[in-house]
Amino acid sequence: MTKLTSMSNIGKEMESKLKSVQINTAEELVEIGAKQAFFRLKMKYPQVCLMHLYTLEAAIRNVDFNCLSGNSKADLKAFSDSLK
Repeated sequence: MTKLTSMSNIGKEMESKLKSVQINTAEELVEIGAKQAFFRLKMKYPQVCLMHLYTLEAAIRNVDFNCLSGNSKADLKAFSDSLK
């Protein structure tokens, strides 16, 4: 079981929020996926924004969020917009 903070882009604050929605390890985040994790966060913390979703996806891919492709960002933005 790997700590969430061992993932790129995941700091103590994000780790705390993820744990509050029952995502406790890096493996759980990878299994659940960025969209489902973001959905859980959005239900508990309505102020989370698109950047949080980018951060989650980038953490799963082990890259900086600026390295996500335009297509990936567009897909994630459409998902985030669907929750409004």
